[in-house]
Amino acid sequence: MAQLDLLPHDSSAARSGYRSAEKSPSAFRTISEVSDELGIPQHVLRFWEHKFEQISPLKRRGGRRYYRPEDVDIIRQIKTLLYEEGYTIKGAVKHFERGDAAQDDAASDDAAAPRVSADTRKVLEALLKDLHALKAEIEPA
Repeated sequence: MAQLDLLPHDSSAARSGYRSAEKSPSAFRTISEVSDELGIPQHVLRFWEHKFEQISPLKRRGGRRYYRPEDVDIIRQIKTLLYEEGYTIKGAVKHFERGDAAQDDAASDDAAAPRVSADTRKVLEALLKDLHALKAEIEPA
């Protein structure tokens, strides 16, 4: 019986050693894996290493980078700050220096409600009360 060759010999997967199973969440990742996973170009990841001291991949002989799961989480946070929340690089660096990132993680882990002022809370509670009253009026008894 002939052996099936599922990958062409010139593909990057064949050169790098194809693995059918996904990596463990605790496994180290190469820069290309992080780039592909997060959609961030490799040169941007290298630039962020210089700007954010929190990113510290292991570097092996030849300069090959291996990112820890913690590094990937931090990169994900940086991406969110820069691309989704509109921070500048300088603002994101300050965000991490103040420890806001650690507070953000704790808040998201606890599924805590966003912080609102007492006045805003009163307005929201009044709106909620009005909505419940309207709902009671339109629902059949």
